[in-house]
Amino acid sequence: MSQNNSTPAPEGKTYHANPKEMRRILFSSFLGTAVEYYDFILYATAAGIVFNKIFFADLDPGVALFVSFGTLAIGYIARPLGALIFGNLGDKVGRKTILLTTVLAMGIASTLIGLLPNTAQIGLWAPLLLVTLRFFQGLAVGGEWGGAMLLAFESSKKSSRGFAASFAYMGAPAGTIVGTLFLSAMTLLPEEQFLSWGWRVPFVFSAVLMMLAIFIRMKVSESRVFTEVSAATEKAKQRIPVAELFRNHRKPLLIALVSGLSGQMVQGLMGAWAIAYAVQQAILAQHEVLNLKAVGGVFTVVFIIVASKLSDRLGRRRILIWGNIGAIALAFPVMSLLQMGHTMAFLLAIVLGLSLVQGFTSGPYGAFAGELFPTKVRYSGTSIGYQMASTLGAGFTPMIATALVIAGGGDLWLVALLWMSFSAMSLIALLFATDRSRSDIQNLDSEMSTSAPSSKSEPTKGVEHTEHTLQV
Repeated sequence: MSQNNSTPAPEGKTYHANPKEMRRILFSSFLGTAVEYYDFILYATAAGIVFNKIFFADLDPGVALFVSFGTLAIGYIARPLGALIFGNLGDKVGRKTILLTTVLAMGIASTLIGLLPNTAQIGLWAPLLLVTLRFFQGLAVGGEWGGAMLLAFESSKKSSRGFAASFAYMGAPAGTIVGTLFLSAMTLLPEEQFLSWGWRVPFVFSAVLMMLAIFIRMKVSESRVFTEVSAATEKAKQRIPVAELFRNHRKPLLIALVSGLSGQMVQGLMGAWAIAYAVQQAILAQHEVLNLKAVGGVFTVVFIIVASKLSDRLGRRRILIWGNIGAIALAFPVMSLLQMGHTMAFLLAIVLGLSLVQGFTSGPYGAFAGELFPTKVRYSGTSIGYQMASTLGAGFTPMIATALVIAGGGDLWLVALLWMSFSAMSLIALLFATDRSRSDIQNLDSEMSTSAPSSKSEPTKGVEHTEHTLQV
């Protein structure tokens, strides 16, 4: 790959935070996202083992599970709307303000879920309120990831931008680990107590985590690149960034969306459906499945670190391509492991299918997506692309996989084909992408201004042009 010769920053001007400030930003990015995904994935796990029994208890068990996963999908449907609302605001008023709002909204919604009466107590109002609160969870998480990722992305040095941006993604498995272990501990209670009040404790604990995240985020600084661009734009507050995004940056948005599908699909498939599959098929005990999922979360963090650091050395696009090729190769082996019904086979399926694949298809994704958009629409572009990928890739996957198992007569080969199709779509999108890993943050805007959607011009001098070229 050719070296980038982008013009350096003006003398005396720095765009990255000092080491102490950077550590605070990275911790804030990690912790805030961990809290958001603690809540969001806690719901996903509970949907497979709790909600079908207390909110849809009058239905056939298989139908109840399907409907329970349907309420899970509501949160994913709301995520793009949250991305549109909060992304647009984040590009107008700043990243920090929006991040305080999203973590507050998520904490309140999750705490209320933990306090919600069941269907036997208030009838139809119980599932209706559950769906409503899940919708607000989706709105909150829709605006969270983009802002948390961008604060780290826009404040870091070029040489560590991929690693810095990955802290927002590392928060997801970290939150999953805590939420899963918490819920697993509650399953050790007698089943009657667990279904009565035990499952509620992790949700109510969200209030404590919410206050901690708000306290930390109050101490971080706004992105300097955003502050400069906003100050230089006379009518910044009157702009409608999301309108500009759809008008002038449709191709990058499409690439951000499709390239993110595979990593999100794996989360929905292996992070939610596979857990419910193991419990429903009585392959493993409920608490054992949850503990193994938590172990998988630890491996996911490790693989995210490895993949994001490699992306700083070899380029975001290259690592993502490798990750999707690996995902396609692992689809059938992972499904075979799930069907074996052994503890070690299930753990290996989680480590390979969730941790390894997600690490290499999602770890470098934040920085890759951030490098697709100029600063003035970056929050909107990254958030909408990522959250649309989440909705299409993860939101309906548990429901579809459940139906495919029935259609396949209990065999999982159709689920493997579903997996491969999502990975193939992401791989194709990456082949049409431009890698800007070696561009300085202050030069990304000027580079993108030379390539409007209708432009046929040659690549800007000094910018690595990899479009339509596979470099693996």
